[in-house]
Amino acid sequence: MTFRPKFITFDCYGTLTNFDMAGAARRIYGDTLSEPAMVQFIKNFAAYRLDEILGAWKPYGEVVHNSLERTCKANGVPFRPEDAQRVYDEVPTWGPHPDVPAGLAKVAREIPLVILSNAMNCQIMSNVEKLGAPFHMVITAEETGSYKPQMNGFEYMLDKLGCGPKDICHVSSSFRYDLMTAHDLGIDNKIWVNRGHEPANPYYGYTEIADIGGLPGVFGL
Repeated sequence: MTFRPKFITFDCYGTLTNFDMAGAARRIYGDTLSEPAMVQFIKNFAAYRLDEILGAWKPYGEVVHNSLERTCKANGVPFRPEDAQRVYDEVPTWGPHPDVPAGLAKVAREIPLVILSNAMNCQIMSNVEKLGAPFHMVITAEETGSYKPQMNGFEYMLDKLGCGPKDICHVSSSFRYDLMTAHDLGIDNKIWVNRGHEPANPYYGYTEIADIGGLPGVFGL
């Protein structure tokens, strides 16, 4: 990629921050479920979280509560509201993947960085402060009134930045949450961080990197 964007926009949780929902589930249920059952529980928990954000916006605490309750029901596990609260309370404590700070800092010296995150305002800055680089703007789902993969957040971000889809490069480890929507909105410059969350999908047209350590090289930095 030789394109030098006006902004590099990022998904935060999973792409930059180690979004340890699987670990949180293991810390609560790992002593009561067998390993195969735990793997299925984690898979269901991820699927229900996605399903919960596809409708009207609601606080992320409700997303976690509802998705965990549905996961417990599907797996025959007793649900306790305090377990959902425990998972929600963990989110602001999570730090970056080890490769993130150095790669981000190098790029931030040349190109403004922006976050578009499925987060609450009260959560996100604790995670952003751990990333080790300055951000020009941080936009949350609470601010936009919708969660990715819905389009509204991307449109809101472009309006707030005062630019068009051809002016940015969007970076994410997820096709389902970010890159498919970016593709549909005409964001041609996309980077997939292959963290093993999802299989490759070349149809959506992106540059692949293994981690954020590879990001500066994409822009010749």
